[in-house]
Amino acid sequence: MEELAIRLACIQGTEHPSAGSQAGGALRGGSRGVRRGVSAYRPEVTARLCYNFVAGGGVVNTLARRVGAELLVVDVGVDHDFEAAPGLLHRKIARGTRNLARESAMTREQVDKALLAGAGAVLQAGPCDVLALGEVGIGNTTAASALLALLLGAEAREVVGGGTGVGSTALARKTAAIEQALLRCRAADLDPLAMLAEVGGFEIAALVGGILAGAARRIPVVLDGFIVGVAALVAARLAPPVTDYLLASHRSAEPGHRRVLECLDLRPLLELELRLGEGSGAVLALPLLDAACAVLRDVRTFREAGIDEPVDERAALARRFDAQRNSAHQEHDFLRRRRD
Repeated sequence: MEELAIRLACIQGTEHPSAGSQAGGALRGGSRGVRRGVSAYRPEVTARLCYNFVAGGGVVNTLARRVGAELLVVDVGVDHDFEAAPGLLHRKIARGTRNLARESAMTREQVDKALLAGAGAVLQAGPCDVLALGEVGIGNTTAASALLALLLGAEAREVVGGGTGVGSTALARKTAAIEQALLRCRAADLDPLAMLAEVGGFEIAALVGGILAGAARRIPVVLDGFIVGVAALVAARLAPPVTDYLLASHRSAEPGHRRVLECLDLRPLLELELRLGEGSGAVLALPLLDAACAVLRDVRTFREAGIDEPVDERAALARRFDAQRNSAHQEHDFLRRRRD
């Protein structure tokens, strides 16, 4: 909690960071062209989930209401035409990606548009203490696994997981689709954006843009699970200092998520074996951030309270806390110079 409070202070550039007065949650939605049978749900469920979120009936809605976070659903590529509705932002690039096992999922132009859509949603939003990011899209763990394999030079079996909870037959189909995509792409020398175009999704690209924009606004970006983590890894490959602004809410049950967090050098706040998505883990972690800020702001040190320091080795720990708190501004200046 102490380290978390210092990190928030450095990101926000203040000795009195805040994570509870204004929190924002954003869901990026997209459909994909992977073949049927790699998920426990039909592709059209993506649109129905978006309707449920806009209506306030999702798990993430319930959690967001509990912490006073405002939720925004951004349609960047769902295979459905939504009507105007409060809490829904229309930024559709296309109605779903192409089949990543056979051809490029997106064009480079589409990737650029999705990046800008994700960044624009953050830059155009009102004041926000922290930004919790999530996603919705049936089949997007397939895209995220393929993208992670390309980024790490790994095999499909090393990063693929059960996603929505598929059985062994569907998992075999999912692994085979990723292997086909990797075989198609491995011969080329691809940069991170080209990898994103080959096997990613509109919502993943929009998340990359949102993460970069959040860091640019000096907003702590709270990552949800596996898919958002892979997007953060792409963002970090594009702009390495972005990792200073990232917080990992949890480590999901997806096997690839552990490798993502290791690459980003992030420790998760929660270990609950979540695999729901929706940004649920990110919003669930927001009270911890608020508590860390409150401890830094409201708790007196022994010196401030007039309490004698301990006489054993614990005194060194107390002095270290004082030193860390007093150095928050110095760390902030370092991060600012690194960002510039």
